[in-house]
Amino acid sequence: MDISVKNLTKKYGEQKAVDNISFKVKGGEILGLLGPNGAGKTTTMKMISCYLKPESGDVLVGGYSILEQPGQIKSTIGYLPENNPLYNDMNIVDFLKFIAKIHKVPKHLIIERILDMIRICGLEGEKHKLIGELSKGYQQRVGLAQALIHDPEILILDEPTTGLDPNQIVEIRELIKRIGKEKTVILSSHILAEVEATCDRIIIINNGRIVVDGTAEELRKQASGNEILRVGIQEGDPNEIFDKLKEIETIESVDFINSKDNLYEIQSLKDLSSIKNIFDFCVKNQYYISELTPTETKLEDIFRELTLH
Repeated sequence: MDISVKNLTKKYGEQKAVDNISFKVKGGEILGLLGPNGAGKTTTMKMISCYLKPESGDVLVGGYSILEQPGQIKSTIGYLPENNPLYNDMNIVDFLKFIAKIHKVPKHLIIERILDMIRICGLEGEKHKLIGELSKGYQQRVGLAQALIHDPEILILDEPTTGLDPNQIVEIRELIKRIGKEKTVILSSHILAEVEATCDRIIIINNGRIVVDGTAEELRKQASGNEILRVGIQEGDPNEIFDKLKEIETIESVDFINSKDNLYEIQSLKDLSSIKNIFDFCVKNQYYISELTPTETKLEDIFRELTLH
């Protein structure tokens, strides 16, 4: 099911938490909303899920408007807020039965849906335990199960791995990716590794506005601009190689990384590649290449550059 966000704005007093943002999510896509705390991620998700009304703009979910048909939209969405809404004195099975009834799952399908959720979310060994006795990781699994119990077409997850240990984080990410093969998923995070490991596409939000939208690879390309290569060249005088490299027409700059190992950092002119020219240069001068590695711009650097303003 597709989602179309159109010129969405939400204010708290005089402050714009979300400032005229627009984007689309295709059915079956996992979209990550990335940004620092207070960027507007949670507010955006609450408006998409019909929990908050915008000051202006609209969201169409499968063609339905959050302003005109919120009832139809709510039935298609599974929502896991950052603060997992669980009842600690209930066991898992009873809690999921309670949530299924709230979502008006047909009575004859409730047991089948509960068993499906226990299997999909890996809760088989814990199903008769009280929720309050579970680890944080298993409580997140129960939260995902309650969001999925009515078989929604869209899953919205707000900071789904907050407070988990490294092993639990990996498990929840893998679970989200499996779920994403069948559903449209929007998740928010301020953790770069999270969205890169889980999402098909990333939108970075800062101060209520979208600052970039694309895949991790596209963000790197957009940020890097010029090709940067780490090159090792042997069988020659390092200073002579350095001077000759600077003469290659596609190269903008050359720096020593390590003169002892004949390692250089080479930056090409904008929109040009120097890889072939470097190979030809080495063949002509009877040098050999011990290393030639494109240097990717780290997502951490892109994120810092875009959100420190």
